[in-house]
Amino acid sequence: MSETLWIEKYRPKTLDEMIDQEEVVARLKDFVKEKSLPHLLFAGPPGTGKTTAALCLARELYGEHWRDNILELNASDERGIDVIRRRIKDYARTMPVGEVPFKLIILDEADNMTSDAQQALRRTMELYSRSTRFCLIANYVSKIIEPIQSRCAIFRFQPIPREAVLERLKFIAESENVKITEDGLDAIWEESQGDLRKAINILQAASALDEVVTEDVVYKVLGKITPSEVREMVNLALQGDFLKAREKLRVLLYSYGLSGLDVLKSIYREVMSPKVLSQMPNHMQAELIELIGETNFRIVEGGDDEIQLCALLAKIALKAKGG
Repeated sequence: MSETLWIEKYRPKTLDEMIDQEEVVARLKDFVKEKSLPHLLFAGPPGTGKTTAALCLARELYGEHWRDNILELNASDERGIDVIRRRIKDYARTMPVGEVPFKLIILDEADNMTSDAQQALRRTMELYSRSTRFCLIANYVSKIIEPIQSRCAIFRFQPIPREAVLERLKFIAESENVKITEDGLDAIWEESQGDLRKAINILQAASALDEVVTEDVVYKVLGKITPSEVREMVNLALQGDFLKAREKLRVLLYSYGLSGLDVLKSIYREVMSPKVLSQMPNHMQAELIELIGETNFRIVEGGDDEIQLCALLAKIALKAKGG
């Protein structure tokens, strides 16, 4: 594998390079143009460009002095009330470098901050607003207390659509001389679901395993079963052949060492796929989803994985035979 993480190598350096976040980019570029900035709150799913947007904003706002004017704290750092009172306050008191009259403090994964730390932060944001702006980044905006939300301009990042993710993956693969098949791209998309960071990391890991990135290579590097194997098991149950479906289940559980929930999630994904949905009436689809939900509850509550999954396959087989 390359010594360089591709996610860092191909991370956008300017707001114009950001992928499929046009509304967010347009608003941020207005702030850069005016050299004025409110406190910011970036919210959205992982891998959609929140941290990248904050760093691109800093680069364009401060130019060559951008590193001297930002303090970036992540959830891996201590995030208690003492950090707010000491490190952040000490930094907020200092004067910025360059023409922009304020510094920028980036609090990544702010939704992991303790409640006491957030309460301390709300007052700090007011006291040092003349010399400092805060950019909070969170996956779940609901975990940020209301007083902080009311002090910030909120930017909501959407999951990156399939076409944009695949286009970026093809660009990286071409730049790195990696051959990737269409089914390999589809497999990466299925596992990432709009998380571009995860998609790029999967591509890099798969390219180190084989010269050509195919669906099998992707699932092998992830340590997961291929959809075709789960599809075969589901189809056997839908044909009413419970015994063969059970044998396939045992292969998945013991040969691959998967947990019951892993197998159940794969079954759910296959049942919801167009290939399987087209083969059954609507009422059958609803009944299968209900059975999967009940099985999920039983496993989470402590039921034996194999027994519960066998019971699910048995019920599917019975319904397929009209039972």
